Amino acid sequence: MRQRLAPVLLLPLALALAACSGTSSATSSTGGGGTDGKGSLTLAVGDQRGGSKAVLRAAGELDDLPYRIEWSTFTSGPPLLEAVNAKAVDIGAVGNTPPVFAAGAGSKISVVAATHGTARGEAIVVPKDSGLRRTADLKGRSVAVAQGSSAHYQLVASLKKAGLTLKDVDVTYLQPADALAAFTGGTVDAWAVWDPYTSQVLRGGKARVLTDGEGLVNGLSFQVAAPGALKDKKKAAAVGDYLRRLRKAQNWVFRHPEAWAKVWAKDTGLPYEVALDAVRRTHGTRVPVAVDRAAIASEQDIVDTFAELKLIPRRVDFADFTDDRFNGSLPPSTTKPRTYPRTPEES
Repeated sequence: MRQRLAPVLLLPLALALAACSGTSSATSSTGGGGTDGKGSLTLAVGDQRGGSKAVLRAAGELDDLPYRIEWSTFTSGPPLLEAVNAKAVDIGAVGNTPPVFAAGAGSKISVVAATHGTARGEAIVVPKDSGLRRTADLKGRSVAVAQGSSAHYQLVASLKKAGLTLKDVDVTYLQPADALAAFTGGTVDAWAVWDPYTSQVLRGGKARVLTDGEGLVNGLSFQVAAPGALKDKKKAAAVGDYLRRLRKAQNWVFRHPEAWAKVWAKDTGLPYEVALDAVRRTHGTRVPVAVDRAAIASEQDIVDTFAELKLIPRRVDFADFTDDRFNGSLPPSTTKPRTYPRTPEES
């Protein structure tokens, strides 16, 4: 019988931190941590717990704002993008998959900024004592995954590389908390997941990585804005300033992984060691990059894959949902992520 993870590791799994799928609630707050700018303009920003607001504050990038920020906190990316589409939010951060689903649904969104990080946190994990040694061994086995998530695409891509399809495995669609219970309880053979959950289950000592997303998924994350907000010159200028501050904050995270892990752990309830693992494995590796043809092409691959699987209503041209005005002198989206030494669990 497989042992369950310590209860202390279960609490943070209720937090959908990676902009994947699921239901949501949102809370709003104006100001806080230096958001009382002297200007009358208000920028409505969608966020997730332990997300943009926390990192901007930690990096000192919420000081002396020339505008106000009204924060709305969501539990995941899809509902955040629903708010963008409804013009309730001007801009927000999501992973690489929610924009695909929003675009497929015909939402009015514009991808305006990107970061490129490692894909080691996008992983298929198996119990440490499992006899599964390669992706091809998953044939006929059960795999838990959150439907429509970045991990879902990583699972499809990993199976394809091994000569398999989703029809060759028994897919169980579960959100992280339920997936963890199924995984540790032995009712599924593998779990396709993302950070910080990857770091969490590995830190628990009962799992190992069967395969990860390196070389298979694009490692991109996005800032997505409402087209209407971008048509307002003053608001578009505020968006540009906000994105510059985020880039500075991302650079601060890479240089101060321990300091950010402490803040992130406090903000989300993650154990510090798990937060630090996730920072070094994924979050701290992200490099601000341009929304360029390569980024659009890699997202188009995701669009085409999910359209073929009939998980989105229609195939769309992802380029129609991007705006490159804020690229400036940013490096290409194919720029190599930053890296830290691998954790003991991965070595």
